[in-house]
Amino acid sequence: MSATDRDEADGRHLRRQRNREAVVDALLTLYGEGNLDPSSAEIAERAGSSPRSLFRYFDDVDDLCGEAIRRHEERIRRHVTVGAGPDDPLDDRVAALVASRVALYEAAGAVGQVARMRAPFQPLIAAELAQGRTFLRNQVRRLFARELAAIEPSRADALLSALDVATSFESYWLMRQAQGHGRARAGHVLESMVHALLTPAQVH
Repeated sequence: MSATDRDEADGRHLRRQRNREAVVDALLTLYGEGNLDPSSAEIAERAGSSPRSLFRYFDDVDDLCGEAIRRHEERIRRHVTVGAGPDDPLDDRVAALVASRVALYEAAGAVGQVARMRAPFQPLIAAELAQGRTFLRNQVRRLFARELAAIEPSRADALLSALDVATSFESYWLMRQAQGHGRARAGHVLESMVHALLTPAQVH
């Protein structure tokens, strides 16, 4: 292959990559605007292309949706970090966990909801969600290891499950949408729930 041919091939690859990214960005924008199930025509219009051209870059809508969810997860991953450790005071650990979860779930937003809608039909998305849930559960386990170790194993497992559910995406968005709480109020309620689960009356 000549240098000119290589340059042309590289140019085509870059254009394809830019067009692919534009389609993904268009879909994420539509999700962010509240359109959780946009049509191919709506996605193409937002991306500045034609519906037919979408499937030069993706196998089907499920492939496009999966790529958009993965891209968004990469963007929000920084919010997973909790700014406290197992040896910090309990109040500091609870506050740090809630701050991290609120930031993560607000950033996930509509894409997090779409991922849960599509998981029953797309095994790769289901697997990624399961992996994420395991990570977050283990994060809670490590952060409150002292409190969990202070009680007998079956109660510790029940407490961990309760903390895991209380700090889940589903619990948070129930407060935000079904109950109509704003971000600050939802965070306050979440912090109260975690404290209630971890009070000495509950733990001992």
